Amino acid sequence: MHTAMRLRNVIVSLSSAAAALLLSFSLVAQIPLAQTPPMGWNSWNHFADKVTDADVRASADQMVSTGMRDAGYVYVNVDDTWQGERDSSGVIHSNGRFPNMKALGDYLHSKGLKFGIYSSPGMKTCGGYAGSFGHEAQDAKTYAEWGVDFLKYDLCSFADQMAAERKAHPDDPQVATQLMITAYRKMGEALRSTGRPIFYSLCQYGLGEPWKWGPSVGAQMWRTTDDINDTWARMALIGLSQADLAPYAGPGHWNDPDMLEVGNGGMKPEEYQGHMTLWALLAAPLLAGNDLTKMSESDKAILLNREVIAIDQDKLGKQATRLYQQGDMSVWSKPLSNGSVAVGLFTSSWQSRDIPIDLALLGFAHGAQVRDVWKGQELGTKAGNFVGHVPSHGTMLLVLSR
Repeated sequence: MHTAMRLRNVIVSLSSAAAALLLSFSLVAQIPLAQTPPMGWNSWNHFADKVTDADVRASADQMVSTGMRDAGYVYVNVDDTWQGERDSSGVIHSNGRFPNMKALGDYLHSKGLKFGIYSSPGMKTCGGYAGSFGHEAQDAKTYAEWGVDFLKYDLCSFADQMAAERKAHPDDPQVATQLMITAYRKMGEALRSTGRPIFYSLCQYGLGEPWKWGPSVGAQMWRTTDDINDTWARMALIGLSQADLAPYAGPGHWNDPDMLEVGNGGMKPEEYQGHMTLWALLAAPLLAGNDLTKMSESDKAILLNREVIAIDQDKLGKQATRLYQQGDMSVWSKPLSNGSVAVGLFTSSWQSRDIPIDLALLGFAHGAQVRDVWKGQELGTKAGNFVGHVPSHGTMLLVLSR
């Protein structure tokens, strides 16, 4: 008997309320995760190893009150240093700064948000706390019981095991990568076995080209680079290095150039605007990392720009490619589901630049309607070469349509 027929016969035998509940679970199980890049907030970039339960709850409150939740920022991710000790049965417990993880998850869910957590395939996390090595299934079960919706799985001390494997097999350059893939697959299978849809984020700094194998271990996103920091130089280096990875991004599987630094104070507003522009064009996860209780109006305007978010979240799921680079100038394009094209103009110069675009190269040989997204202005119909004036360390974000 076919699976669908067996399920229908079971449902008929149940009460109507129980049947409805079973059907809802069945539908949830069939809905794939991450049809668009995840959006939310992560504790690390601002709070680092000092984060507390109170910080996370305050951030969640701000996500609701500022409109971030309604704009799509729904994941609230607790990064490293929440872990306490394992009990005699090996079950992980949180430390004193997080007195009750189940209660924290319930609080976030009550706000219409989702609960994210952090661990490592190694013995220790980056902060020296308990990792999940040897406890993968046990930890996944605990996370599911706490109501966790997102796991960031950070390579950290597992790199030591990879190095040892490399040393033991010097003639096999792939042995360490295979060891890492096996470790990430083990947690992916453990998460799946819980029956709870838990978003799986690989944090391994692009080692071993995870964009090629991430989906096979159950992941929905994977880091493509080493860590970002709150400087324009680092942000630009990371973001502008993603040009070759576009074929690996799409609904259900996303390249991750690391979290947003908008609002942390190390860049000028126009540089943060460029940061948000580039991440949106790259169809990157939008995980804010600032102190949400102290956001400036400029920070809010950048993080909450609905047109920019729509480009990142476009259902076509295409990552931008670099149209061309000329010296310190580059032009990137991202096709959108409605037939329009989002275009980003960037310069790394300390001076402003006039950056030309041949509209025919973007599929608009007969001209296009041009909209300046950040200014919220229609620039009219343009044909041939369009020239955008881009300020120092700045960007221009356009949408071209027929």
